[in-house]
Amino acid sequence: MASNNKKDLAPIALELVIAIVEKSKTPFYVDLLQSLGSNMQVVTGAKGTADVRILDMLGLVNHEQNAIFSVVRSDRLEETMDALEDRFQNLKNGKGIAMAVPLSSTIGTMVYGFLTGDERMVKNG
Repeated sequence: MASNNKKDLAPIALELVIAIVEKSKTPFYVDLLQSLGSNMQVVTGAKGTADVRILDMLGLVNHEQNAIFSVVRSDRLEETMDALEDRFQNLKNGKGIAMAVPLSSTIGTMVYGFLTGDERMVKNG
């Protein structure tokens, strides 16, 4: 029988995945990240530094982008990055870039439990 003792739970490291995507595709990528187990996404506008003429020359018509900040368990990071890369390459107008940064700490077991999707760490009631 599994123990409900919180001390028996080994913490899983967390990663902050940052994805820069075309603004119109943001809802798709937020849904994708959520389907892969991310319990939190924050979306903000993003602006690159490339000159408009260079973007036009490269065929990058839509210049509006969003940055999606998403907390992902480290044991799901490879699957998440592979899924993003696949969509970046195969989705029409779905180009983007993503990177991951390890999170070194979180505050409290309830926050950690929420971010990892571990219901055993969230208080009942």
